[in-house]
Amino acid sequence: MAMLSFERKYRVRGGTLIGGDLFDFWVGPFYVGFFGVLTIFFASLGTLLIIYGAALGPTWNLWQISIAPPDLSYGLALAPLKEGGLWQIITICAIGAFVSWALRQAEIARKLGMGLHIPVAFGFAIFAYITLVVIRPFLLGAWGHGFPYGIISHLDWVSNVGYQFLHFHYNPAHMIAITFFFTNVLALALHGSLILSSTNPQEGEMVKTAEHEDTYFRDAIGYSIGTLGIHRLGLFLAVSAAFWSAVCILISGPFWTKGWPEWWNWWLDLPVW
Repeated sequence: MAMLSFERKYRVRGGTLIGGDLFDFWVGPFYVGFFGVLTIFFASLGTLLIIYGAALGPTWNLWQISIAPPDLSYGLALAPLKEGGLWQIITICAIGAFVSWALRQAEIARKLGMGLHIPVAFGFAIFAYITLVVIRPFLLGAWGHGFPYGIISHLDWVSNVGYQFLHFHYNPAHMIAITFFFTNVLALALHGSLILSSTNPQEGEMVKTAEHEDTYFRDAIGYSIGTLGIHRLGLFLAVSAAFWSAVCILISGPFWTKGWPEWWNWWLDLPVW
């Protein structure tokens, strides 16, 4: 089926989660929807507030602009606009935009009769962000434990949090997260290169089939996970990387306050030694 006729078949009203036919239409190739409108609203408001915060600051240098969270003395209270209140409102806008985007993805999937794997996967990325700016600061008792919105300031925050726990890479959940990140890169590189090598042949050669792809890995490592299996594996590796990255920072502070190398003393205390 040609792409244009396919789109005409499936671009019909229905499948919306909320709002009914109110915004159930397309602008060119883009589906709008109620949650598309919400995404535009929150993203635009948040961006304008960042620009306003930059205007209040000492510099327009893109690398040094920073919207800082409230001071720890404010706890979980609302802060004045110029003393962290901007950060709080921008955070609300960011969460609103991310969640709205995921729900818009769900509506598009419902229209096409697809599974909800994409919005669910995106939800893990949202969870990681919310962990950093809402859940962990809430458990620590102050919004000031969130990270600032800026390039250099954000990197400084990451570095400082790492040094607070001496060697953050000793965090066991961080180890698991990094393992999933690297394995995800390996799996995507193997999958992408396999598809290109079989479906993008040199001039004059035939396009290869899935049987060629499966045979390659059976010959190389003795086993092929298959065309569906590699995508299941990729989804698992990606969401696991996001999940454990959220866990590694969530347990740092609320549940473990010492240096992470000290956590491994249980290994030295095993009776087998």
